[in-house]
Amino acid sequence: MNQIQIIYHDPNMPKLEFIDGKSDWIDLRASVDGSFKAGDFALVDLGVSMKLPEGYEAHIAPRSSTFKNYGIIQTNSVGVVDNSFSGTNDVWKMPCYFTHDTTINQYDRICQFRLMKKMEPVEFVETNCLDSVNRNGFGSTGTT
Repeated sequence: MNQIQIIYHDPNMPKLEFIDGKSDWIDLRASVDGSFKAGDFALVDLGVSMKLPEGYEAHIAPRSSTFKNYGIIQTNSVGVVDNSFSGTNDVWKMPCYFTHDTTINQYDRICQFRLMKKMEPVEFVETNCLDSVNRNGFGSTGTT
């Protein structure tokens, strides 16, 4: 089992937990209250710093209810935190664009993360032709 060193910057922050069998994702919470107007951008503080296991990175994404409940779009679609972002003051944040006026309360679950193995090194080999069958363009899966 991998271990993650974690600092909670608020001693009252509910502790993160991995719930085996329910989801491979771990919920993250807003660490402070905030009121936002439609069109606002904010880096919402998640109140934690972590040292990830060597060879892993974290992928942060909105929870399935985040847009419905708060009108938030994560501006970079998915956040990637590599294991070099591991200092005491390297606080995780979620970059948010607000589509309508909304309020986030302290400890609201607004996003989630999972650990992913880092990609192995690759080498690009230039060629004039690929030896696979063409799929007929982008967005063509399942079309006849």
